[in-house]
Amino acid sequence: MRLSSLSVHSFAVTSPMASLILSPSLPTSCSPAIPTITPSPRRAPSSFLFISSGRHAVAGARLLATTFALVESNTSSSRDEEEPILPLLQELSDCLYLPLDFLSKLPGDLRLDLNDAAFDLANGPVLDECGKEVGDLFLNLSRAWEQADTMTSNSIASKLPSLHGYLTSDVKPAIGKRLLSVGRRFEAMGQYEQGELQRISRAMIKIGKFLSTGPVIQTEKSPKKETKIFKISFVGAKPRHTKRYRKLVSVCE
Repeated sequence: MRLSSLSVHSFAVTSPMASLILSPSLPTSCSPAIPTITPSPRRAPSSFLFISSGRHAVAGARLLATTFALVESNTSSSRDEEEPILPLLQELSDCLYLPLDFLSKLPGDLRLDLNDAAFDLANGPVLDECGKEVGDLFLNLSRAWEQADTMTSNSIASKLPSLHGYLTSDVKPAIGKRLLSVGRRFEAMGQYEQGELQRISRAMIKIGKFLSTGPVIQTEKSPKKETKIFKISFVGAKPRHTKRYRKLVSVCE
């Protein structure tokens, strides 16, 4: 028993690893090593990241919804502006479809009014103002009216709805202005036969007003700067300081 206790005592004294093995501050071989991780100050907590990403997602969703709403509203407004044109063109085409020999049977005074309407429809730079397609149709229709050719006029009038795609924003005001002028010419013809001329007048004035209310495209020409020059006239009046100035000059001399 004495030897065993002495051996244990000597092992405890001589073995340098004993204090390390029996030290409570260090983990033993049975307990797994758990590394200690210190949180980085630059790393945000997961809850903050979740909230931040959630806010960004909500903001992105709202922005996307707003964008879609604006696009849809612009599309619907453009559709609202474009859709009424086709029915108006069809209405005008139907009103211009006249019985055979209708134009040739007009009285002399109405023939003169018809010639004035033909002039208002296609006078001037019609191709430049209304576009080639619309301008050509106006020229041909004007020629048919001047010749009192009802059949040709009916054939040309049937092509009016096909011009729907050529009524761009830069030519609408000019087209509307011409149709308004022609419509007033037909209105001045008064009542004749079954009211065909007045129906043409109402249809032309309606579509003319509709096209004339469109936005007018401004040219890129810079406006001229006006320079105002104010001139002061001393006609019949002498400056009061003339005598003093002469006296001062004489003294200095």
